[in-house]
Amino acid sequence: MHAAVKILIGLLIIVVGFGLFVDSVYANKWTGITINWWQNFKVVITGVIPPLLILVGLFIVWLEADELKAEKEISEELTASNEDVKKAVAPKKKTAKKKK
Repeated sequence: MHAAVKILIGLLIIVVGFGLFVDSVYANKWTGITINWWQNFKVVITGVIPPLLILVGLFIVWLEADELKAEKEISEELTASNEDVKKAVAPKKKTAKKKK
């Protein structure tokens, strides 16, 4: 689909959305039916925020726990490699001391 068509569809959706909000302020004079969109919107938002915060919090905890685990693994690898280097250098130090 062409970008201009998508822009027109987006603008149409915006106009319809504003029309629904205006409808909640001014009753529909032809049908007499009024839907309180603003009140419904506030109810949805107040219902969505707590679960959203819980999910974001869980995601952050999961990411940070994974980060700590990765740091621990790197630390253990460095410690193991340092011990290997010490073991490899130790015999050479002994021979160097014997030569002196």
